[in-house]
Amino acid sequence: MGPADLNTAGAHRAPATAATPGAPANPVRRVAAASLIGTTIEFYDFYVYATAAVLVFGPLFFPSGNEAAETLASLATFAIAFVARPIGSVVFGHFGDRIGRKATLVAALLVMGVSTVLIGVLPTHASVGTLAPVLLCLLRFGQGFGLGGEWGGAALLATENAPANRRALFGMLPQLGAPLGFVLANTLFIVLASTMSEDAFTAWGWRVPFLLSAVLVVLGLWIRLSLTETPVFARALAEDRQVRVPVAEVLRRSWKVLVLGAFSVMLTYTLFYLTTTWSLTYGTKTLGYERQDFLLMLCIAVLFMAAATPLSGLLSDRAGRRPVLATAMVGGAVVGLLTGPLLSSGSTALVMVWLCAGLFFMGLVFGPIGAYLPELFPTNVRYTGASLAFNAGSILGASLAPYTAVRLAQAHGVSWVGFYLAGTAVVSLVALALLRETRTSALED
Repeated sequence: MGPADLNTAGAHRAPATAATPGAPANPVRRVAAASLIGTTIEFYDFYVYATAAVLVFGPLFFPSGNEAAETLASLATFAIAFVARPIGSVVFGHFGDRIGRKATLVAALLVMGVSTVLIGVLPTHASVGTLAPVLLCLLRFGQGFGLGGEWGGAALLATENAPANRRALFGMLPQLGAPLGFVLANTLFIVLASTMSEDAFTAWGWRVPFLLSAVLVVLGLWIRLSLTETPVFARALAEDRQVRVPVAEVLRRSWKVLVLGAFSVMLTYTLFYLTTTWSLTYGTKTLGYERQDFLLMLCIAVLFMAAATPLSGLLSDRAGRRPVLATAMVGGAVVGLLTGPLLSSGSTALVMVWLCAGLFFMGLVFGPIGAYLPELFPTNVRYTGASLAFNAGSILGASLAPYTAVRLAQAHGVSWVGFYLAGTAVVSLVALALLRETRTSALED
C-alpha cells in the first residue's frame, strides 16, 4: 500500500474533509512521506536505545560485576522515556492545539533527534563514574519527551488530511513507521555485530547507530518543513476555536475518554516490547542464541507487523475500528497463553511462530489507533488528547514491561510472562468495549 494507492482511494472526498476557500492543502504523496518518515526516524531512535539497553548499556553504564543486575538496571532506564512521553504530550500538545500541527511536529523531531545523537557521544562509567548514568537517564528522558509530541502530530497530519472514508488507511501511515524504524535500527546492529569484534562493538561500535540518527533527522526536517497546516486545523484557527489550556479542557470534558483510551492501547505497548526488547534478553541470555541471529529473527518477524498494519487500516475503514481492535486483542491474549509452550520448546521454529504471531497481532492492534484516538477528541484539543491517551498507555503497557518480564521469568518461569501479556489484553479489551465507534464520526467539531 503506497502513496499512489492512497491518492486513488481518496479520489472522492467526503464533506467532512472537503477543501474550503483559503484552506491550505497538502498533496497526498507529501502527507504520506511526512507521516511515514517522521515516525520511522522517531521509532528508529527509540529502538536503537532499546537494543543497546539490552546489549551493552548494563556493563558500560551500570557496572556491578553481576550480569543480571546490570541488565535490570539498564532496562530500568528504558522506563524513563515512557514517564517522559505524557509530559511531552502535554507540552507539545499545547502548542499543537494552539498554534498548529506543522511547527510542533518539527520541534518534537528536533528534541528526539538531538537527544539520540548526544547519547552516541556520552562518556561511560569507566570515564566519569556515576555522572555517566545520570546523563544517560537525562537524554533518555529527552527521547521520550520528543516522542510524546511526535506521534499525535503525525497521526493528526495524516487523519486531518484524509477523506472521511479513508481516515484509518491514512492514519496507519505513522504506525507503519514503527516496523520500518525497527528494521533500520536492528539491521544496523546486526551489521555492526557481524563485522567487528565484541571488544570493538562494546568500545565504540554501539555509538554508530545513535550518531547516524543525525542524517535521518535532517531528512525528516526537510520533508516536514515543506508542508502546510492541515485543512481541519486551519479552519479551526480561522474560526478562533482554540482553547487557552488544552490539557485542562481535556481533563475537564474528556477525562473518561482519555483514561479509557490509555487503557485501550495498553496491550499495544506490552505486546510489542515483550516480543522485541524482552525476547532479545531472553533469547540471548536464556535460550542461548547469538546476538545477531536473534536480531535477524526479530527483523523477519517484524515484517508480519508491517503487513498487518495497512491491513488493519483497510479493514477498520470498512468494518469499524472496534471490531478490528477487539479481534487483535483476543489474538494478543492467545499469544500470551502460548508463550510458555512455544518459548520453552527449544525449537527455533516455534520461537519464530511466537515472534511472528505476536508482532502480527501487534500490527493489527496498532494500525487503527492512528485514526481511532484522534477521532475520539474534538479539533481544538485533538493533539493533546490523542497524544496524552497514546503516551499514558505507554506507561501502563511498556514502561516496566521488559523489567517485569525478566523478574517474572526468573521467579516463576516464562509462562508467567505470557499470563502477564494475556492480562493486559483483557484490560485493553474491557476499555475498548466502553468506548464508542468512530468510523462515521466527522472531524469537524
